[in-house]
Amino acid sequence: MFSSLNLSQKANIQLDFSNEFDCEISLKPEYLIHPQVSGNKFRKLKYNVEEAQRQNKKTLLTFGGAFSNHIAAVAAAGQEFGFSTVGIIRGEELFNKVDTNPTLKFAYDCGMVFKFISREDYRNKSSLHFVKSLINEFGDFYLIPEGGTNHLAVKGCEEILTEEDIIFDYICCSVGTGGTISGLINSSQPHQKFLGFPALKGDFLQEEIAKFATKSNWNLVNDYNFGGYAKINLELISFINAFKCQNKIPLDPIYTGKMMFGIYDLIKKGFFPKGSKILAIHTGGLQGIDGMNLILKEKSLPLIG
Repeated sequence: MFSSLNLSQKANIQLDFSNEFDCEISLKPEYLIHPQVSGNKFRKLKYNVEEAQRQNKKTLLTFGGAFSNHIAAVAAAGQEFGFSTVGIIRGEELFNKVDTNPTLKFAYDCGMVFKFISREDYRNKSSLHFVKSLINEFGDFYLIPEGGTNHLAVKGCEEILTEEDIIFDYICCSVGTGGTISGLINSSQPHQKFLGFPALKGDFLQEEIAKFATKSNWNLVNDYNFGGYAKINLELISFINAFKCQNKIPLDPIYTGKMMFGIYDLIKKGFFPKGSKILAIHTGGLQGIDGMNLILKEKSLPLIG
């Protein structure tokens, strides 16, 4: 069973940050849970894989883009637990780029079969007609939504916080589809406040989180998406590389890098009351660094170390 995997998660790591701001910041290293099914992807897939096993499904089918953490995680989980896997990939142009795309190459090597579709068709991926066409093409499968968020994913993410985390006043998390922060919110203590740092522009996440979150002790901080999903600049690159040099902890440029940049900036601006204890959730996503570095190299920008 998925839950029988040996979790290599470590204790929270206190980060080196100037005492002049009178805040204590720690990091929960979820990225150490599993070498391929990393961080929040492990949490999201845990009960979905168990449900697929319960239903005697033989295939996992899901959706994602060119450098999707979710695609890589589903492929790895399928390989480990004996499922065939199918990835519906956004962008027909990627058909001939599997060998040069580190995420797709990894998923392919794990046995994942791809179907590349246009961005227009991808927008209709949840329609009944499209899902039926996938059943006709691939047979019976267990469907996992893009990003992995559903009620079983939220249930898995409710297990991220432990008893030792009751000491924290603020808990911070990057936000993609909203499943991870929803689970964290549901398992929070009354005195704790949650800050979500969206990787995407737009206000739609408020509604998505509200579908699953059972408490109202949360806010989204929309000032640190750097222009939108997968957008990055020299300032963020420098921050990520300096953070790794100082703390020996890698950050990905899509999610955790932007979250940590935002936390540090808010601390400097006096957002947190003096004496606050802050916990940042490192949700993984490190496999995306190689893909981002390909883009940065094309633009003659510094690489992420």
